[in-house]
Amino acid sequence: MSEQDARTVVTGPTKMTPSEAFVETMVANGVTDMFGIMGSAFMDAMDIFAPAGIRLIPVVHEQGAAHMADGFSRVSGNHGVVIGQNGPGISNCVTAIAAAYWAHSPVVIVTPETGTTTMGLGGFQECNQLPMFQEFTKYQGHVTHPSRMAEYTGRCFDRAMSEMGPTQLNIPRDYFYGEVTCEIPKPARLDRGPGGDQSLNEAADLLAEAKFPVIISGGGVVMADAVEECKALAERLGAPVVNSYLHNDSFPASHPLWCGPLGYQGSKAAMKLISQADVVIALGSRLGPFGTLPQHGMEYWPKDAKIIQIDADHKMLGLVKKISVGICGDAKASAVALAERLEGRSLACDATKDERFNKVQAEKEIWEKELDEWTHERDPFSLDMIEQNAQEKPFSGGEYLHPRQVLRELEKAMPEDVMVSTDIGNINSIANSYLRFEKPRSFFAAMSFGNCGYAFPTIIGAKVAAPHRPAISYAGDGAWGMSLMETMTCVRHNIPVTAVVFHNRQWGAEKKNQVDFYNRRFVAGELDNQSFAEIGRAMGAEGITVDRLEDVGPALQKAIDMQMNEGKTTIIEIMCTQELGDPFRRDALSKPVRFLDKYKDYV
Repeated sequence: MSEQDARTVVTGPTKMTPSEAFVETMVANGVTDMFGIMGSAFMDAMDIFAPAGIRLIPVVHEQGAAHMADGFSRVSGNHGVVIGQNGPGISNCVTAIAAAYWAHSPVVIVTPETGTTTMGLGGFQECNQLPMFQEFTKYQGHVTHPSRMAEYTGRCFDRAMSEMGPTQLNIPRDYFYGEVTCEIPKPARLDRGPGGDQSLNEAADLLAEAKFPVIISGGGVVMADAVEECKALAERLGAPVVNSYLHNDSFPASHPLWCGPLGYQGSKAAMKLISQADVVIALGSRLGPFGTLPQHGMEYWPKDAKIIQIDADHKMLGLVKKISVGICGDAKASAVALAERLEGRSLACDATKDERFNKVQAEKEIWEKELDEWTHERDPFSLDMIEQNAQEKPFSGGEYLHPRQVLRELEKAMPEDVMVSTDIGNINSIANSYLRFEKPRSFFAAMSFGNCGYAFPTIIGAKVAAPHRPAISYAGDGAWGMSLMETMTCVRHNIPVTAVVFHNRQWGAEKKNQVDFYNRRFVAGELDNQSFAEIGRAMGAEGITVDRLEDVGPALQKAIDMQMNEGKTTIIEIMCTQELGDPFRRDALSKPVRFLDKYKDYV
């Protein structure tokens, strides 16, 4: 059978099994790859994946499978699909589906369930699977009868795209069998508009009066493929553009009006410029609270600015920040509609376009110079660790490197068209200062859920979706320990990626709190690791240990060359000092108070 025949979907009411209805509906929705671990609960359907042109990529752990589905969907703009055995296979996916929820990724998790004839009896691998995901899905479809298999499957795929988030398809395992007559539903996709005329007109009037407008380019710009439209609006206004937190790929870094990201360890240039805004256009951004917190000692959010918020989800409008105008619309269509309303109109900001442009360039130059000179952290603990680490030697025999210098060298060595995922943690999050991109669908982070073990499996899924693009993940040694087993997935299934592991022998982000609040009493924060490069080689990948600064860039370039030209996965282990960057947020903890005598010294 030809590939074309495999992807041809039956039309009209047709007799088939529910397994066939399930698989045919996935084909209708363009599914070519799924991630998971095989299980008896869905084996009848799995048996016909291959003749339908669907590849099931077996993973080492189901959490990794769901992260891979997330990465696949974020790069492709289409569905990512994950499946597993009922019970433990499904419960293993909860954390990753939560991460996909906060990334607005259209992931469909297929959850085969205990058979209907034994539900409630406490049988093998039985559990109620719908409540597990109710907080982290946009829609939950539970197949109530075999004849409704195609209907519910199609609806889950439709809702994932219309709601831009994960959906769950729950199928009692005995409902894969039998005989039904049904019609495979065609995919339904929303034609999203720019928003209401009244709100658009109000926004245009505000912009006409603005003297220092600033645009926040958010994740919605990426999802709507609206970068060009955002550029056109920015150029009309002469407005600096800042990236919302962890959406560094939402505006090209080479554009003269790009100023860098907000949020933890973001760009001081972006923060200083938005602090001067009298009107802020939040284009495709929910203005999440973690992405607008004070940073670098700056309360940069402009308290008196008028806020125009544009989001495809009306529930996000005005939720976090007080806004002047809320537009429920697609980021691309809304940007076009606003630009049309400003065309030929005299704007207050026209008179200061050159002055504001010069200010943008000056702030960016100051920030770049500061980054070049910011070779290490300067707080007392970090200075102590730098001195101590200088007297030690890594097991590789060189020296421990400053994380900021490493991040700068990695930035310089990044290949064109690169995709990068970052884990949660101290060094990974400081990377926000250094990661710049030229095109959307290039940067993936754990977003608001902030779970460790995110980056590596996510970049594997991204690589499956875009095998022609270089794929790099960043992880600290703590987060790497939660995901390194998926190296075997890369090797087994020829999915070459490059993993950069910052080996600093500690849980850095939480340890920083013990420095700041608990007088350097370190509990459970230290990690004594073996060589991750050696572990990678034992799993069939390449391994490179870097302990000299001049080797950082060449190591990345060598790994990318092996990835793109030899199909090899490489683990780059970078030996780092134990210095620590700022805490994620200074208001997260309070100074300890003790009343009992035996704890009186623990303050």
